[in-house]
Amino acid sequence: MARPPKPLPPSAARILIVDDHPAVREALTIRIATTPDLVVCGEAEDEAEAIRLTRTLKPDVVIIDLGLKSGDGINLIKRIKDQFSKVRTLVWSMQSEGDFAERAVRAGASGYITKEHATDRIVDALREVLSGKLYLSQEFSNRLIKGLTQDSSGARRSIVADLSDRELEVLRLIGRGHTRAEIARRMHLSPKTISTYRDRIRAKLGLPSGAELNRFAAQWLLENS
Repeated sequence: MARPPKPLPPSAARILIVDDHPAVREALTIRIATTPDLVVCGEAEDEAEAIRLTRTLKPDVVIIDLGLKSGDGINLIKRIKDQFSKVRTLVWSMQSEGDFAERAVRAGASGYITKEHATDRIVDALREVLSGKLYLSQEFSNRLIKGLTQDSSGARRSIVADLSDRELEVLRLIGRGHTRAEIARRMHLSPKTISTYRDRIRAKLGLPSGAELNRFAAQWLLENS
């Protein structure tokens, strides 16, 4: 369980942190605390707690890690957008932008920052998001612009581009070594549903067996972390 919120200065922008690692939340809270115009109003470790705290604490921005103790970061972004239209979301993740940033923005996120750059750029990212702008790294913005100017041959498409958001989350969890039962618990789905997702992912990626899927997922996650 995350720590309860502390009394807040009325003029600062309110930030809710959603991450399943207490030490990571603490480090981010300490970094944000160095700026007088931003304050952490609460912390959550999973999707359900994040929704509850968003409702009660009314943050201006929710910082979301895609890999949560329970639930799905992309789905959380969608739920916040649907239920709390004025609340902005900023993704910070171990995952590289390539296969995740565009999906996060499509889901409703106002920005994406990797944890590699979080301590250096998180305050700037939060201020951009609070001003109503979209925050992406310059490197990824350049890749997006370049992609828009290329033809539609698909030659530069990611190998996982055809996976749905849920399928991509299952693939990520497979890559982290989780079993069907563990993935089902984390995503609040049945093991049978996870098996169906595995079969769909294998078919879309052209992988002949579950073992090949496990190997592919581990390698893909390594290359995108």
